Amino acid sequence: METSLEHMSSIRPDCYSNIKCGYCGNASGNISYQVYATDLTAEFYQKLLDRGWRRSGTVLYKPDLRASCCPPYAIRVDSLKYRPSKDQRQKLNRFNKQMIGQRYLQAAARLYPLTREQAKKRKQDFDLIERIHESEVYEQKGSLQHDHSFVVTVEASNFSEEKYSLYENYQRVVHRQSPTSIDRNAFTSFLCDSPVRNKLTNNQICDQQIGTYHQCYRINGILVAMGVLDLLPNCVSAIYFMYHENVKKFDFGKLSAMREIALAKENGYHWWYPGFYIHDCIKMRYKAEYSPVYILGPESYQWQLFTKDLKHAFSIKKYHSLIIDSTRTPTGPLTHLSDLSKISDEDSINEDLSHVIDADVPLFARNMPGILTREELPMESDLGKMFVKLYYTERFACDLEDWGSSSIDDLYSIKGIVAEVFSAFGPELCKEIFLNFQ
Repeated sequence: METSLEHMSSIRPDCYSNIKCGYCGNASGNISYQVYATDLTAEFYQKLLDRGWRRSGTVLYKPDLRASCCPPYAIRVDSLKYRPSKDQRQKLNRFNKQMIGQRYLQAAARLYPLTREQAKKRKQDFDLIERIHESEVYEQKGSLQHDHSFVVTVEASNFSEEKYSLYENYQRVVHRQSPTSIDRNAFTSFLCDSPVRNKLTNNQICDQQIGTYHQCYRINGILVAMGVLDLLPNCVSAIYFMYHENVKKFDFGKLSAMREIALAKENGYHWWYPGFYIHDCIKMRYKAEYSPVYILGPESYQWQLFTKDLKHAFSIKKYHSLIIDSTRTPTGPLTHLSDLSKISDEDSINEDLSHVIDADVPLFARNMPGILTREELPMESDLGKMFVKLYYTERFACDLEDWGSSSIDDLYSIKGIVAEVFSAFGPELCKEIFLNFQ
């Protein structure tokens, strides 16, 4: 086969799995289909996010929202339309005053006074980007110095003892993890290793970093917080955030969210993806406080405004297909959902989830939202055109010796593996990947 896989993404299929839920403690309630990623283009991973996938290190996983005990929904915030709430503005202003100091503020007001128009504009308009940066050391005027040197940098996602020390403190103090269970290998594989290719592009706004990076926050030269980010063509995707116990009072979780939204706006990424949203998890409720926030329909893959009515519907029933009603408004796009007031928990109770505990059920037969069914799969001749890398050679799946004798119902055969991949990714995305069995 004469083809180049250089511009394609490489994955190694794994399985449909059910593990312990980290939110409610259900022993097998966290259910997803997962693959290992060895090499991903940023463009391909962006498309995966928009189909409800996420990554943890080099593992890509797509949750089964219908079967999971705490279904995680993909959400995103429009940075161009984002307006911080009063509470968010207050937290940022309070932090800035702490970093800058009263002495500096008084001297700056005397030496570099604002005009009446400037003062009026600052009072009436909250400029997110301006406020985000004003406490940084680079914003000091003349010979004046802030009380504290505050520096934020976007760095390569490399391991360092400085970063690991911060991680160790966060896991031990905030997550109350046993010190003996915290190690450098876990930190590296979870928060440093990434299959997403790094590159530098220009989007007519600025030179744009693409790939996985660490956004590091330092006060007086000490690393006090760090965000792990995937910077993609159309979004800033937040992977993880950690802070040292000594700066807990600043509420860095909310400060970092505003800074990541500002990064998306300032550098042309547009959207901020804060990770999955689980309505029943109180610790995740904050993600929906940054508006306008949109939620991804797990079956339609359409983004919809996450309204108060829709949030209320999640309090009644855990799983929603979020299929938009076919009725259009006279002036615009689809806006109406089916009547959510009539749903009840009984719908979930009656759902047949017997497939979850059966390891031999193919993915396309599991009634998993957003997955192609057996009837929707391409013909076997088309399945066979999936690229495969095996023993340092590249070939079509149909050229493998066992292709003809295998069945899509055999999960461990090449045809069964390819069928599950097609079911999970869809025909269009399958054109951008190859299966790596090296």
